[in-house]
Amino acid sequence: MYSEEITAAAGSVSQVREITSQVMRVCKSRAITTIIIGHVTKEGNIAGPRVLEHMVDTVLYLEGERYFSYRILRGVKNRFGSTNEIGMFEMKNEGMCEIKNPSDILISERDDNPAGSCIVTAIEGTRPILVEIQALTTTTVTAVPRRTADGTDYNRLALLIAVLEKKGGMMLSSQDIYLNIVGGIKINEPSIDLGIIMATASIYRNIPIPKDMVIIGEVGLTGEVRRINLIEKRLKEAEKLGFKTCIIPESNKKVLKESYKLDIIGVKNINEAMKKIGIK
Repeated sequence: MYSEEITAAAGSVSQVREITSQVMRVCKSRAITTIIIGHVTKEGNIAGPRVLEHMVDTVLYLEGERYFSYRILRGVKNRFGSTNEIGMFEMKNEGMCEIKNPSDILISERDDNPAGSCIVTAIEGTRPILVEIQALTTTTVTAVPRRTADGTDYNRLALLIAVLEKKGGMMLSSQDIYLNIVGGIKINEPSIDLGIIMATASIYRNIPIPKDMVIIGEVGLTGEVRRINLIEKRLKEAEKLGFKTCIIPESNKKVLKESYKLDIIGVKNINEAMKKIGIK
């Protein structure tokens, strides 16, 4: 869309500002809900001038990986409400269909129990979801070992590997380490820290984590397992999907008010967690 009243080229800042202003003027005067679709860059940001993002009332991102059928609709701006909600969908022949229980979908293919795999809980918006973390370690053939994180922050992985080496006593400096969040979704929440460390330790020692166990906790630089928020929601989601055991921070366990059908284990540091699982 462009306006002949503006001499600038289509897609320029002045054209985008003028066209968006005209569209908004018409829609607000007639109470019409309008969706303006914009392109995104390879990094996932709105392409071109960000003036469009500042003018509109709401900005929604429809995220998804090329080789996965799942899509996440995420609000990053809402002038008249909260952005703490997401919608999860699956592409089918009839279009995008709502996934009513994302946790069940994201762990549905976990039939066996290999080393290097564990289940964690994350909060997307206000909804708890269970996802599978997979880790792989192999002896490096290069001078500098590789660290690859798919679905989470690379720098966070490097930090957690350093904690595992220093406080957990595992010599990983000669290992290439690969981490994957199953399902093609991206999670940067600190509550998956303990799961990342346990999955890495599991594959390095070649000792599987129990299949019916969920691991939750943020890890500090000294190896301590720190308290996380919304622990009740996370435990209820794990209980609903039939898990039997849950490792959580000791500080969270002390303040639990409700009773659960889970065997809840509180840990203070990563060494305690590894001993409870049987890795150390």
